[in-house]
Order: sequence, then C-alpha cells, then structure tokens
Amino acid sequence: MTPDELKGRTKGFALRVMKVVDAMPRGLAGQVLGRQLLRSATSVGANYRAACRAQSRAEFAAKLSIVVEEADETLYWLELLEDSGMFKHGRLAELRKEANELLSIVIASRKTSKSPDHTEEKTSLISIANRQSKIGNNSA
Repeated sequence: MTPDELKGRTKGFALRVMKVVDAMPRGLAGQVLGRQLLRSATSVGANYRAACRAQSRAEFAAKLSIVVEEADETLYWLELLEDSGMFKHGRLAELRKEANELLSIVIASRKTSKSPDHTEEKTSLISIANRQSKIGNNSA
C-alpha cells in the first residue's frame, strides 16, 4: 500500500466514524464517548499525514507510534460503545475491522522503519566507508 493509499484509507475511516458519532444518542455518555471517538479516529489520519512529512526515520517512527496509540484508542471507544448498549453488537464491526487493519499496517510500517536495515546511521556509515574506500583507492 502506498502512502497516498493509506492517507485515503485513514481519511475514509475518519469520515465513517463521523457518521457514527452523528448517529449517537445525545445523552451525556453519548456526547462524551462521541467526542473521544471522533478525536481519536480523526487523529489516526492526521498523525499519519504528519508521519509522511517527517524529516528523519526516527521522527517517522515516533509519529507512527502516535498513530498506533490513536488507532488502539479508537478501538477501545468502539468496543465501549457496543458493550454499553449504545450500539447493537456487530453494528460497529466494520469500523472495528478497519481500525484493526490500520493498526496492523502501521505497526508493520513502524517495525520496518526501526529495523537495522533502514536506519539512517547505517546508511551514513556505509556512505562514509564508501568515500574512504574511494579515497584509499585514489591514493594508491
């Protein structure tokens, strides 16, 4: 999945959550849970976009960690809505499935970005070693 595809997917997820929040009961619990759900679900896409603008792999991984936290929090609120009886069990199944899939994708991406084969330090060390090798070959 390309970054643009994932941006679209997280945006679509947020839009679907917005519709659910608009359909929630207007009591105090519905208002509080709705705000929490809306905040965390929209934060998934916003923070993924921020990760895509990261200036370093470390910053990218850190921003993805925020996306993971927000997606997991969104799952919590969705579960709570069903468990509270505000929504029938299964009504939010598609949203929970999408949140789990987004969570899995971002966790895998974060893991890849932190792997030794993808660190900037290793790339820098290889570049330095290559330059030193060229300098050594030129002086011989």
